[in-house]
Amino acid sequence: MGHDFAHWSPADSEPWYAARDATAALRDVLVSAGLEKDFPYLQAQMNAFGHGLVELGRVSPETAERLAALLDRALSCEWPGDATCARQAASNTHTDRGEETPT
Repeated sequence: MGHDFAHWSPADSEPWYAARDATAALRDVLVSAGLEKDFPYLQAQMNAFGHGLVELGRVSPETAERLAALLDRALSCEWPGDATCARQAASNTHTDRGEETPT
C-alpha cells in the first residue's frame, strides 16, 4: 500500500519548522520593540505546496508606520548586531507611540 497524502502532517516537514522558528524570532523582536499586541494574527503557516510561510495578518496603519520606522532605524545602524543601536530603535518606537521611554 502506498503513501496516503491525506494523512500528511505539516509537523513532519522541515519547511514547517523553519516557518515556526522564523515566526518565533519575529515575535521576540516585536516583543522587544513593544509591538506584541499590534500583531494579533502572527503565526506560522504552510501553503498547499508545502512551503513554510510567516503570516503577519492585518495591522492598523499606525502599526505599519511604527514597523516601517523600526525597520528604517535598523537599516540606518552601522553595525546591525550593535545592541545599543537595537535598544535605541526599540525605545524610539515606544516614543513614537506616545509612551514614556524608561531612563
